[in-house]
Amino acid sequence: MIKDSNIIIISGPSGAGKSSLCDRLFKQLDNIYFSVSSTTRTKRDGEIDGVHYHFISKEDFENGIKNNLFLEWAKVHNNYYGTQKIQVDDALKDGKIVLFDVDIQGQESIKKNYPNATSIFITTPNKATLERRLKSRALDSKENIDIRLSLAYDEMKAISKFDFVIINDDFDKSFDGFLSIIKSLYFKNSLSFSQNLLATWE
Repeated sequence: MIKDSNIIIISGPSGAGKSSLCDRLFKQLDNIYFSVSSTTRTKRDGEIDGVHYHFISKEDFENGIKNNLFLEWAKVHNNYYGTQKIQVDDALKDGKIVLFDVDIQGQESIKKNYPNATSIFITTPNKATLERRLKSRALDSKENIDIRLSLAYDEMKAISKFDFVIINDDFDKSFDGFLSIIKSLYFKNSLSFSQNLLATWE
């Protein structure tokens, strides 16, 4: 039985702490399936196929689009990125909680397919904090940081579309809130779940 309320979607600006929260979550809960996106871009040094991304050819990706195999997809810098539906459904059938880390467009697409999914927006208290974190990572040029900050403002405009908001100014406190939301899914109801339960209850 697929329980689509067992889906968590997280979004938010780059540098807000999404990866750090997820890394700690994986150490505490073993029933989490992190949805790994497929991409046509070249694999970078240190990346592992099936862990960081599913690396596939442009032809295979475009065939997947034609056959409606993707929950969501986008073309960024001439490369495709997307989430294959079958992997998500298989994890849900196994009773796992499926976790997505996607952009705003991806969140909207997933919600259309799984309306009972829970969405969480993770951000910083303000732009200055985000800028400081991006600079401290030392992963991006000043130009890229400026682009990320501009994108972050656009992402913030969509905050009202999310079920929960975590302002990550205190990591331990933010993680406690994040974990509480995840654990609540074990008891979350939905129309499909209640109908299936009723059908098998007698």
